Parts: sequence; structure tokens; C-alpha cells
Amino acid sequence: MTAVEMANENVIEIIREFDAPRDLLWDVWTESKHIEKWFGPKGFDTRVEELDLRVGGKSHYVMIGPDGKEYPGKGTFLEVSPKDRIVSSDEFGDGFEKVDGGVDLPQGMILTTLFDVVSEKKSKLTIRVAHPTPEDKKKHEAMGVVEGWKSSLEKMDEYLAELQG
Repeated sequence: MTAVEMANENVIEIIREFDAPRDLLWDVWTESKHIEKWFGPKGFDTRVEELDLRVGGKSHYVMIGPDGKEYPGKGTFLEVSPKDRIVSSDEFGDGFEKVDGGVDLPQGMILTTLFDVVSEKKSKLTIRVAHPTPEDKKKHEAMGVVEGWKSSLEKMDEYLAELQG
């Protein structure tokens, strides 16, 4: 089940339940070896270049499109509550504007990810992308952020099923 709700005019919220325990969901979300298996829309690969999961730590990843174009992203962890919550900045990395044709990219996003237990073998992931302005949110939506997350989470669901095989 996936739901997209507009929490307010600056926030995109995506919610999905998985047939996996919360501990496994946390590991798949926070470990490079797992992230590279599911992150990015279908047809994309991802390379994790840095993942320092602690307050003040950095993340840097590159999504690689089917055409070979690289889409870098980066962030700084602002809050890490193991198995429960991660808050980080979420920015397009250096060079993204070149591959996306110089588009006016949204800036200053904050990504909050919540991990909830639904039952022993089921968990819920809530992703909130907060934007500083409604205009930045609209820019992000126009880039396909909701569809991209839905596609990534479908890949994550398939990967979780493989792991529990």
C-alpha cells in the first residue's frame, strides 16, 4: 500500500507498508550494500560514495540512469534515532544541473524517514520531504519525485522479498 498525502503546502509525504520486520527495513535503508540494490527508479542503478550515519555525518550517492547519465545527491544527517527515525538535508549534488539541462532545482530540502512496527513481520516507512517554499515543492514534483520514490520503494519491496526468500 502506498499513500501520498500533502501534509502542508511545503511537504510531500509518502507512506508504504512492507512485509518485513522493522529491523530489516532499517538495515536495507541504512547500509550501502543494500541501498545499491534498490535505490533509484526502475532502470536506474545507484552507487553509494559516502554514508556516515551519525549526526553531522554525510551521505553522497549517484543514481545512474539507463542512458548512463549520473545524478548525484548528497546530504548531512541532522538526527539519527536507530530503528526509528532519520532526519537529513537532501540536496542535488554537484553536476546534477548539467545532466538535467540547467533546470532551476529545488533547494534546502529536509528528508525525514520514520520506521514503524505494524506487526512482527510487517513495517511501515514514512518519507517526508520538506521544502522551504511551495515553489520548491512544485519544482520537485515537476521533476517526478513522487513517481521516483514510488518506483524506488517497489524495488525495495522486491529486494526485501528476495532477502527473506
